[in-house]
This record gives sequence, C-alpha cells and structure tokens, in this order.
Amino acid sequence: MKAFCTTVEELATDVVLPAGDGPFPAVLIRTPYDRTRHRAEARGWARRGFAAVVQDVRGRFASPGEWHPYANEAADGAAAVRWIRRQPWSDGRLVACGASYAAHCALVLALDVPEDARPDAVLAAVPALGPAETAREASGVERLLSRAGWWAAHGDRPDSDESALDKALTADPGLLTHLPLTGLPERLGRALPSWAGLWLPRDRGRLIARAAHAAVPLLAVGGHHDHFTEDTVALWRAWGGPSARLLLGPWGHGLVAAPGPDAGPAHRVNLGELYVRWARRALTGELAPGRRGAQGLGGAELWLPAGTEGEPSPRRPRLLHGAAFTADPGRPVRSDDLTVPTDGLPDRCLLATPPLPRPLDVVGPVTVHLRATARTPSADWAARLVALTPEGVAERLAAGIVRLEEPTGREAAVTVGLGRIARRLSPGTRLRLEIAGHHFPAHARNPHTGEDPVTAHRCLASRREIDPDSVVLSLPVLPSRPTPVGPAEEILR
Repeated sequence: MKAFCTTVEELATDVVLPAGDGPFPAVLIRTPYDRTRHRAEARGWARRGFAAVVQDVRGRFASPGEWHPYANEAADGAAAVRWIRRQPWSDGRLVACGASYAAHCALVLALDVPEDARPDAVLAAVPALGPAETAREASGVERLLSRAGWWAAHGDRPDSDESALDKALTADPGLLTHLPLTGLPERLGRALPSWAGLWLPRDRGRLIARAAHAAVPLLAVGGHHDHFTEDTVALWRAWGGPSARLLLGPWGHGLVAAPGPDAGPAHRVNLGELYVRWARRALTGELAPGRRGAQGLGGAELWLPAGTEGEPSPRRPRLLHGAAFTADPGRPVRSDDLTVPTDGLPDRCLLATPPLPRPLDVVGPVTVHLRATARTPSADWAARLVALTPEGVAERLAAGIVRLEEPTGREAAVTVGLGRIARRLSPGTRLRLEIAGHHFPAHARNPHTGEDPVTAHRCLASRREIDPDSVVLSLPVLPSRPTPVGPAEEILR
C-alpha cells in the first residue's frame, strides 16, 4: 500500500494506492469535514483493491480559496475526476462516494458535469442535496436547530468546531429564542455572512429532477431517524441509471442506531464491506437493472424489500384535552421534550388511540388530516406521533410541520406529513398524537404576525381551535406479516 499527498487544481488531496502495480479502479471522496478523518476509510478501500482519493473541498482545511457551500463542487469535482483518469495507477473506472455534504459532491459529478468527468457509479449516504433541501422542510418551514448547529460548526470558516453551538447554548440556553434569527452570528461571537443568505428562496428538488437523466448505478443509504430520509428515498425512486439500490436502517444521520428500541443486532450492517462489494459489481456491470434494496423494520429483527409500504389505515384518535389551545412563541412546544404539561392552559391538542390488540407493522409515510382554525394570519401546524409502551415509556415515532396563511378565524383543512417510518409496534402500545403550533428548536417559531420567521422582531400568541372529530391519523400498515430479505443480497443482486 502506498499513500501520498498532492494538490489537484490547488486543492489538498490524499491518495492511497493498493499494493501491486495496478492500474486500479478509484474511489473519490470530496469533503468539507477534513480529508484526514478519512484516512482509515481510504486504507480500507486500498486494501480491497481500490485507489482511494480524498480531497478537501475549496476553502476548507488544507485547500485554499473561499468556502461557499454548494457553489464549486461540480467544477472542482470534475477537475479531480479528470486528474485521476490521467494517472498511471488509474484504470479509468471511478466511484464517487460520500456522506451528507460529501454525498452532494458525489451526486453533482453524475448529474452536473460533462460526460468525460462523470463517475462510473455513485454511492450517496444520508445525502444533503442542497441548501434548499437542508434549510427547510418540503413544506417550507425552517429547520432551525440543525442549520444553526451546522453553520456554527462549519460556516464561513476554513476549519470546524463541532461543539460550537453546544458551547453557545451552555453560555446562553435561550440563544435560539432571540430575535431576529438573522442576528445569530453576533450572538455566536463570529462573522457568518452566509447565514442570512441560507434562508433566501431557492429551487428545491433540482438534483432529484436531474436524477431521471442519470446514466450510472446508484447506491443510496439512509436512516429512518435522519433529517434527509425523504430525500434519500426520492433520489432512489427518481434515479434513471441502469440500477439503483437503497439501504434504509433504523439509524440517524451518522448511520448508527438512534437511542431507543428500534435497532437490534440484525440491523448492524458492515457498511464498509457492503460498499466495496457493491462498487465492484457496479463497475463490472454485474448488478441487475432496476430498483432494489432493503429497509430495516425497527422493533423487529428483520429487513424488508426497499419500496415496501403498508396500506393506509385511517385511525381516529380520541381527544384527551386541548381542542382549544394557545400556541405561544414565548413558551413553544419543544421538539426535544416528550413530556406533556398537566397544569396551566393547554399548549397543544392531545389525542390518543386505544391500546393495540395485536402487533402492528407500520411501514411508509404517516399523515394527519384535520380541520382547524387559527386566530392569526399565519400559523404553523406541527404534529408529533409518540408510542406509549405498556410500561409507560414514551417513544418518538414521527413528526411533521406545515405552514398555512389563511384569513384570521377561518377554518381550514390541514394535512401534515410526518415522514416515513418502518416500525413494529407491540401489543398494548397506545399512540399519542400531539397537534401544536410550534416544534422548537428543531424548527423556527412562527411569530404569527405574517412576517418571515427568520427576520421577525416580535411574536404574538395564536389562539387555535381543532375539530376533534375531523382528526384522522393515516398509518401505512402491512396487511400481513412480511417476508424478510437479506440486506446484502438485495443490494448486490
């Protein structure tokens, strides 16, 4: 094995070559998170016969230039691909690989560059597709906590401080409540000129739209507890290449099991070995055409074929309290707290189902439909679904939020998508559904004035009324016990 550092178009690049004379197929990883953190991964690829090339993107760590997220990756990535293919150790075949932002770097090579600079296969894990997809939900509501954390750690700087937001919140627990949100950089104590621009209107779904024209194999990997699950699945569904594979587990953004009972030993997948085996088959054309893959069923020791979805099963939960409540930005319902206040005026509508008489396999997108009234011209409607186990433990299942602009006091039909879940619910489990006006700090607070939540200087309380008889929880329930599959077999078929 041979390792060396070089520059490609002035960008810092590490290369690790397998033992022997070559030439070899290559793996390219372009990252804003410090290429040196990938050295063990690069050595792993090299031990398995791939030339591993890892590059700091422009303006980050050892690469010179200015760091503008999502701005330079197609041109810089194309230059790296062309350089690799000119090297004597390269056999011309190349896999673009990456997770999160690095997945964006890999995808634009397949979708946004001239044909001579395109990879032969793409591996995209927990893909952060672009600024519009990461900054807001599909409904347009701002993802505050995750973006504040990312920009505090990585924005407008050549290096990273992963704990920047945590340290700032320790010093000022109310940091994210201060208005306007555009003033966050001053409260963090450093310049973040790109922060305000993050929230400007942008085209969402550009890469998904271009995915239909892809011409190479794809492996998309995600987690049911990741912010970007829906984007991962949409990318797989839209991909027009000769083969598309999807792996979804009961994991978070780091592709490790989230806290809770979802993941079991069967959900522990050796991703490195799976990636190598898939890359070999993708480069040799051994993958069967079409879309395949596997998704882990949380709460059960099994995997299902990717694309498996249950049949919509409408449920009418019973009102516990809060048919009328006040959504107060001064005391918003928190996304990081599953407890429900038992005293004072209601801050949410609370509903629940009877205990489940038998196990229930819920696989697919969850939605809530209701009719409701807000006494302010702008209102967010946040829905959170919680499983209450027979032992009395509350477990978060799904959450979603939408924003409506309606004349004050007019009843409106509201549909909230809570995202995609894959979970076996045990007998005796009750489902608690919360309808609120905020989901903070995961999402910015709607000020209820009609102003942009990012630039607003003041907030108003919003009186809400919900017709409890109109509330329908639609669960995608598998009609029978599913037949399990092996994740590696489905990915490599």
